Amino acid sequence: MSARASADAVTKAAAVLEEAARTGVPCAPVRSLLPEADIEAAYAVQRLHIERGVTAGRRLVGRKIGLTSPAVQRQLGVGQPDFGALFGDMEVPEGQPIAPGRLLQPKVEAEVALVLGANLPHRDPTLADLVRATAYALPALEIVDSRVADWDITIVDTVADNASCGLYVLGGTPVPLDRVDLRTVRMTLTKNGETVSRGTGADCLGGPPTAALWLAATLAGLGDPLRAGDVVLTGALGPMAVAAEGDEFTAHIEGLGTVTTAFASAPMKGARA
Repeated sequence: MSARASADAVTKAAAVLEEAARTGVPCAPVRSLLPEADIEAAYAVQRLHIERGVTAGRRLVGRKIGLTSPAVQRQLGVGQPDFGALFGDMEVPEGQPIAPGRLLQPKVEAEVALVLGANLPHRDPTLADLVRATAYALPALEIVDSRVADWDITIVDTVADNASCGLYVLGGTPVPLDRVDLRTVRMTLTKNGETVSRGTGADCLGGPPTAALWLAATLAGLGDPLRAGDVVLTGALGPMAVAAEGDEFTAHIEGLGTVTTAFASAPMKGARA
C-alpha cells in the first residue's frame, strides 16, 4: 500500500463502495477518501474487496482488463490499462435474463475472452507463452457497472471499484487461437436489433493478445499470476452502450461467433406473479 494511504482510508473507501452495492444506491466518488491520483491505494481497496469476497465464499475465476482504449486512457489521464477480479457468481449464462435491480448503472461492451489451460507465471511472458497457455477464445459481453453515482469516475475510483466490474456473459463455442487472428477480427454490437458499436481486435491495445500479455506480466510482478482455468476478459473492442430493463444485446465477432444477453423488465405493479 502507498505510504500516503492509511489503512483506515482504504477500509473506509471499501466500505462506501460495498454499501452502494448492497443498497443499490450509488455513492459519491471515493477519490476524495484516498490520496490524489494514488492508483496503488486504489488497488489496495480492490484487494480488500477481493479478500472479503473470497472469505465470504465467492470463487475467484479470472480477471478483466479495462481502459484498453487510448481515448479512454486520455480521458482519465493514464497511460496504461487497469484490471479487476472476476468471481464465479458474476457470470451470467446465455439465455438467462439479468434481473432488474441486479446492477446499478449498467453498460455493455463486446470483448474477446481467453480461457487459460496453463499457468502464466513469468514476469516477462512472450506471445508464445500466451498462445501455449491459452486453451481457447470465446466471444464475450462484459456488463460494466459503477457503484459511483453518474459514472463520475477517475482512475482511482474505477480501480478501487474493482475496475467497474459488473457481470459477464460468454459465448458457447470455444475457438483455438490457431484458428483466428484476434488482431484483425471485426466486432458488431447490437441493442434491440440496432447497431450501437463497432470495432476490431486492433482497437484493444493493438489486439487482445497484447492486452493479455500486459495483464500476465503485471499480475506475475505482483506475485499473483494468471493460472490454468482463469477467464480473462481482454478489453472492449468498441464503445460501450448504456443498458436498461428490456434491452437485448448481441455481439458478433468474426471467427468467434455470437453472444447474447437480455435485461429483464420489472413486473408492473399490481401484476400477478
